[in-house]
Order: sequence, then structure tokens, then C-alpha cells
Amino acid sequence: MSTSDLLGIPPTHLPDDPAARPLADGVAADQVAAAQPASSLAWAVLAEDALADDRPVEAYAYARTGYHRGLDALRRSGWRGQGPVPWEHEPNRGFLRALAALAKAADAIGEEEERHRCAEFLRAASATGARELGL
Repeated sequence: MSTSDLLGIPPTHLPDDPAARPLADGVAADQVAAAQPASSLAWAVLAEDALADDRPVEAYAYARTGYHRGLDALRRSGWRGQGPVPWEHEPNRGFLRALAALAKAADAIGEEEERHRCAEFLRAASATGARELGL
């Protein structure tokens, strides 16, 4: 796991996401999001499902919610607006998945500037995550 980026900024590691267990146990993502609304992972799953069902506007709304919930969590964890958010640290994946879903949903609705911004943010935060998530 990387200890810092090229600027020497240490990586941010989010705490465990309380939505991870119920989602892994098969609880529906909408129920998990209602019970754990601060979870980026629950919103990311909702966004990914909406994208898979060709509902890009819903996906955009879900992904944007997950993205903002993730930014809040990152800031609480000491993140200062830049630096690595490693894919290898599993609790970071909810935020990274929401960010990727936001880029994909923005692309689907023709919002090119947002798509580009989100894709670049993802690549800067986690090159591994960007590759794993197809961006």
C-alpha cells in the first residue's frame, strides 16, 4: 500500500463502513441507504444498479449523494482536498465507487465537464481504483 503521493501527502484511510456487512449479507441497497444514509458504499451500489438498469438520472443523483457523503467522511479522516485515497484500503472503495459512478452517470446524461472532473479526481486519488472501476 502506498504511503504517500508524489507530493508527500499521506494516504487517507476511511473507517469501516457500517453498510458493508448488510450489503454483503444481501440486504437491499435502498434499505441499507435508508438505515445508513452517511454510507458512500450504499449510495454507490444504488448508483451502479441504476446505471446497469439504464436509469442515468437516478444514478447521477445516487452517485452525487455517495460522493458528498464520502467527501464528508474523508474530511473527518484528515483529508485536506488532495492526496491518495487508496483502493487497497477496502473502506475507501465506497467513496471511489461513488466517484466512478458519478463520472459514468455524468457521461450518460451528457455532462462532459463533470465526467472529466470526476474521472480525473478518481485517477489522482487512486490509479488502481480508476483501473478497477473502468475509468
